[in-house]
Amino acid sequence: MDSFIRRIDPVFSYLTTPLIPVLLLFTRLWVAWVFFQSGMIKFSSWDSTLYLFENEYQVPFMPWLWAAYIGTAVEMIVPIFLTLGLFTRPMALLLFVFNAMAVISYPLLWEQGFYDHQLWGMMLLVNVIWGAGNLSLDHILNRQTPQHSSC
Repeated sequence: MDSFIRRIDPVFSYLTTPLIPVLLLFTRLWVAWVFFQSGMIKFSSWDSTLYLFENEYQVPFMPWLWAAYIGTAVEMIVPIFLTLGLFTRPMALLLFVFNAMAVISYPLLWEQGFYDHQLWGMMLLVNVIWGAGNLSLDHILNRQTPQHSSC
């Protein structure tokens, strides 16, 4: 069994390593699409959004009106950064915290949408830990930036 694992694991590593940038792009695009769509719904039905933030959502730490504006802005702006793969780690972390806050602030999500939020949270953590990958502006900009040695 031990020798089988030693033989098969490098084969799978060889086959899957080229797919890592595609997986990182996929997770970024999936989560960006979901949150951008949510922001567009909030923006297009602003009166309903204000009602929900005032009466349904239980956002801690800030007034409901601020939460409505900030929440909608985050859902419309941060996904653009994720799509481009620009500042991916901090943007994914911001959206991860935002996602967690959504679950905390809206108890009805526990019944209907909690598993979706778990999936999105895991996808965001993948990008926080591994970054955006080769298919991103982060990669392009890091490749073009000369490395300075600190002496």
